[in-house]
Amino acid sequence: MNQIVEVLPDKAALINRALDLVVTKMQAAIQERDRCTIALAGGGTPKPLYEAIATQDLPWEKIHIFWGDERYVPADHPDSNQGMARSAWLSKVNIPETNIHPMPTDGVTPEADASKHEAQLYDFFKTSVGEFPQFDVILLGIGDDAHTASLFPNTEALHVRDRLVTVGNKDGQPRITFTAPLINQAHCIIFLVAGASKQTALSQIFASDADPMTYPARLIQPQGELWWLLDSEAGRWQEG
Repeated sequence: MNQIVEVLPDKAALINRALDLVVTKMQAAIQERDRCTIALAGGGTPKPLYEAIATQDLPWEKIHIFWGDERYVPADHPDSNQGMARSAWLSKVNIPETNIHPMPTDGVTPEADASKHEAQLYDFFKTSVGEFPQFDVILLGIGDDAHTASLFPNTEALHVRDRLVTVGNKDGQPRITFTAPLINQAHCIIFLVAGASKQTALSQIFASDADPMTYPARLIQPQGELWWLLDSEAGRWQEG
């Protein structure tokens, strides 16, 4: 694992650095494989990044959009990760609708929709069942509790090793989420972390010894590149 940690002066600098890095990785994937597969994060931190990517001149027909996790709500719900990304980015560029691959949230159960999306991933990547496909870029954040995607502390989703997609649990509310093994297969993972409230979580994520069941972002140890982009407030965890 090649891990890089960068602390930027403020959130604006964090977003600018993330924009440069994401665009560079997207262009490299397109040059090498003639397409880019990117899985997006939800939450407030990446929204300005998506707004910035929407201003770029990119070969949108070669870019395929996925999500690392999704709240189990309709796409037009205010809490939808898909809805946020469409509003901030995807509705503003000429990307084919067939290149957008949202997690389904309108089935009989979250478990059924997780299985459906897993089948969609196998079909898209042309991988065999049990084989983990390799995304070019996966964007992630962390919560104050050190969760990432919808892999929450001490939940069943953390133990899933034989699936691409599973059901996460946030205080009894179901989410659909990539599993840790799928995330770890990526060529490049980029964490975006802002705010002083993340310092305690970061201190445990980077500790020499801490329980990943309690601090789930510790499970993210990819075979490819792992980038941590922090603003100065989050970066102060190193001073503790």
